[in-house]
Amino acid sequence: MNKDIKYFGLDISHLVFDVTDSDGNYYQFKNNEFGFKKFTKLLNDNSHCVMEATGYYHYQLAYHLLESGIKVSVENPLSVKRFIQMKLSKIKTDKSDSKLICDYAQQVELKLWQGNSKVEMECLQITRALAIYTKQSTMLKNKLHGEAVLGEPSKAVVRSIKRSLKQVVNEIKTLEVKLLVLVKQVHQDLLIRLKTIPGIGPKTAIMLIVLTGGFDRFTSASELCSYAGLTPVIRQSGSSVKGRPRISKIGNQKLRNLLFMCSFNACKCNKACRDLYERIVAKGKSKKLALIAVCNKLLKQAFAIAKSGLIYDDAYRSTFVKN
Repeated sequence: MNKDIKYFGLDISHLVFDVTDSDGNYYQFKNNEFGFKKFTKLLNDNSHCVMEATGYYHYQLAYHLLESGIKVSVENPLSVKRFIQMKLSKIKTDKSDSKLICDYAQQVELKLWQGNSKVEMECLQITRALAIYTKQSTMLKNKLHGEAVLGEPSKAVVRSIKRSLKQVVNEIKTLEVKLLVLVKQVHQDLLIRLKTIPGIGPKTAIMLIVLTGGFDRFTSASELCSYAGLTPVIRQSGSSVKGRPRISKIGNQKLRNLLFMCSFNACKCNKACRDLYERIVAKGKSKKLALIAVCNKLLKQAFAIAKSGLIYDDAYRSTFVKN
């Protein structure tokens, strides 16, 4: 903890946000532009605001503080929750949470939040919309299949479902084109290099770039694997407790699911991944465990390519060559 820094713990909800500073002062402001400006008047160059990632509610305030030159940290809610549990607090209010977040800020090593560029923000919004439309498309296709099974489906219902499905498919195509344009605008070279990895197609390469921020937020492959929730969790205590190792699943679920789907194809066409898969299965391990290992391998290959400026060359067994 830096004694020259004054910490502010922020608990943010839809309408208001509660603030407690390291001197014990408590405030409450409206979660809008008027409240942001009023709160900013309390801050200076030595202020450090700490908040949890609360879905959508924290974004506007975080960006306002960032643009005002204030230090901001957006922490994983699970980390803050564990800290609060350690305090054995029996009181659960917005005021008490803001105080505990302030205590948390003074006792842990904080990472400054950098935010996303406008292009990155739009890309993330497009991926969220695509996820919704993809679910709708699957639902409508299943509904069509269900109606066909009836033997004599209503023509009006079938026509309605087909119209809706056509509209959803068109929306998906439109957004995918827009997403490709945005990614090429900033990461065209990286996109080309990622597609040289066997098992990673154009759509996967785009999503990898979007979900990792172009790999710029990570300094090591292990850090990236942790972000994806692919790192193993080992439960062992004494001689009586020895649980089966599992992946943490504490991370970006979209990235983890994306890699898992790619792992099937990678086992066929990516020599390094295929060799890894076969080696693990030959040891008697489960196929699912082997596929998770392949996910890690793919992610490490992508990270190496992103950071090195090289392209994949299968002839050198997971080494890379200049583009």
